[in-house]
Amino acid sequence: MSRRALRRLRGEQRGQEPLGPDALQFVLPDDDDAEEEGPKQGSGGRRPGGAGKEGVRVNNRFELINIEDLEDDLVVNGERSDCALPDSVSSGNKGRAQRGNPEAKQDEDEAKAGFPEQSNASGKLRKKKKKQKNKKSCTGESSENGLEDIDRILERIEDSSGFSHPGPPPLNSRKHVLYVEHRHLNPDTELKRYFGARAVLGEQRPRQRQRVYPKCTWLTTPKSTWPRYSKPGLSMRLLESKKGLSFFAFEHNEEYQQAQHKFLVAVESMEPNNIVVLLQTSPYHVDSLLQLSDACRFQEDQEMARDLIERALYSMECAFHPLFSLTSGTCRLDYRRPENRSFYLALYKQMSFLEKRGCPRTALEYCKLILSLEPDEDPLCMLLLIDHLALRARNYEYLIHLFQEWEAHRNLSQLPNFAFSVPLAYFLLSQQTDLPEHELTSARQQASLLIQQALTMFPGALMPLLECCSVRPDATVANHRFFGPDAEISQPPALSQLVSLYLGRSHFLWKDPTTMSWLEENVRAVLQAVDAGDPAVEACENRRKVLYQRAPRNIHRHVILSEIKEAVAALPSDVTTQSVMGFDPLPPLDTIYSYVRPERLSPVSHGNTIALFFRSLLPNYTTEERLEEGVAGGPNRNQGLIRLMLALRDMMANFHFNDLEVPREDNPEGEGDWD
Repeated sequence: MSRRALRRLRGEQRGQEPLGPDALQFVLPDDDDAEEEGPKQGSGGRRPGGAGKEGVRVNNRFELINIEDLEDDLVVNGERSDCALPDSVSSGNKGRAQRGNPEAKQDEDEAKAGFPEQSNASGKLRKKKKKQKNKKSCTGESSENGLEDIDRILERIEDSSGFSHPGPPPLNSRKHVLYVEHRHLNPDTELKRYFGARAVLGEQRPRQRQRVYPKCTWLTTPKSTWPRYSKPGLSMRLLESKKGLSFFAFEHNEEYQQAQHKFLVAVESMEPNNIVVLLQTSPYHVDSLLQLSDACRFQEDQEMARDLIERALYSMECAFHPLFSLTSGTCRLDYRRPENRSFYLALYKQMSFLEKRGCPRTALEYCKLILSLEPDEDPLCMLLLIDHLALRARNYEYLIHLFQEWEAHRNLSQLPNFAFSVPLAYFLLSQQTDLPEHELTSARQQASLLIQQALTMFPGALMPLLECCSVRPDATVANHRFFGPDAEISQPPALSQLVSLYLGRSHFLWKDPTTMSWLEENVRAVLQAVDAGDPAVEACENRRKVLYQRAPRNIHRHVILSEIKEAVAALPSDVTTQSVMGFDPLPPLDTIYSYVRPERLSPVSHGNTIALFFRSLLPNYTTEERLEEGVAGGPNRNQGLIRLMLALRDMMANFHFNDLEVPREDNPEGEGDWD
């Protein structure tokens, strides 16, 4: 019986038979027939020419071939790769290097000479791997060189023709402060830093495996509970590119316009259920999602409100133009176009939810994103909020950098929030112990200088700030004419609104005892300057009377969106008497309409008292009359009235008063009356 048959009867596999201590030194056979001729070889099973010498001991018959292949794979174009080897292979190589056995090479040559087929196969395999790696490296280098060449060509075209292609902006100072980081748009990044990745992603990992949304989005993550996404008819197009800026606009196709008209009718009905019905047929209609989110928020359903806002953001992000960039700071959306306003409002509402959720760093990135869409006009007036988010996120360097870069052309020091937040950022920066001593001293001096300027410019903000912080001021400060009650009463209404907005949002940042002690020192310094007759005091008073006569429309829009009671109460009467819609608060007066809503037939605009009475009986009277009438006052007007009266006569002819049961006098309880 052959050794193969005996091994099969025993249930053993090839290569697992027990070997003696000298059986590890052998010549690898070509096939199974060579095994049967094994006794004809030497008892030790040594390689030819290896008798009397110690060979390389291996446990795997093909280990030497694998080692050779790995050694060849590690060398590409004369350089050794940095890839890590398996433990067994690396230890084998290290052992051979330490032993310095000169017979290893001889054994390999003999093995190759003894088995030409295997050596040829392994050689072909090595050549194939080398060709693949060389091809990959060449393609990588060529792709990098190709990208560089494309960039250079585009730069040459831009320089020669003056046309600027959309793309990342040059890293100058103004663009840098508006740069948005993708990773900070995800609130999970900030929550991981607070609670750890296991607590944040513990429940999300199984869902990601079952995710059916192939599109990668930055603003939000699609949920499995959402309706299946289908294009709702929303798209974006590139309007123009000039001076390094790209101007985009959202567009509505005919189907989306019909949904928009139905949404406006549902809003006018003042019934949220009508919007719910519309979302059943158009689940990704943005304005419906925004309006229903406000309704859920008023009913204290914060989770549903946030989910609707995220769905609206997902719908709009799926419609982005390929050249539209969230992070470059060079893409613009005109707020005067109604199609673009939904994106602004969705971002603002998402930012508010993130701030309440305890993610100020993520909310700061959303604020920068909104500001970058139209920084010159700033339709939502994000400059009144960005300082607060920067302080909450403890990103003091960014706030200082923004103030230094934009103060020259935006006069940020004339806004009460920047006037008080920037010195506070300097002071909080001076409290950090990981900075050099000279930087801490410089930050403290700059903080004192700026807070004194802020108190001189806005003296009416001190007493309300101390009141919000539950701090009783000194009698000298409270009774002084400069900081007394007259300072708050005499300031213009627009300035009072800005101060109320800032204090209602950021007063808790001043409650720290160290901050209050620093503020007290600077208040006393300002009082000394006032008593000494500093000319800067009078100059600031004259500036207050000139600059804050009336707040612009974007500030009123920001106050309405902020929902801060003190600031909303300070709105002028011409704003509070207007109807404010959550999906479009205070639209611009110079709105650019791309399509017009069709006129609705008003039931009260035409007709007299008799017509109104007939209309109350027959609601379809107006429609039928107008259809027959054609033009108001036309010759068919009397015919329509005649038809209406004939229809009314037929209706009254079929009506019987005997069907009504009148209550009897002997029935005081009213039993049986009015079936």
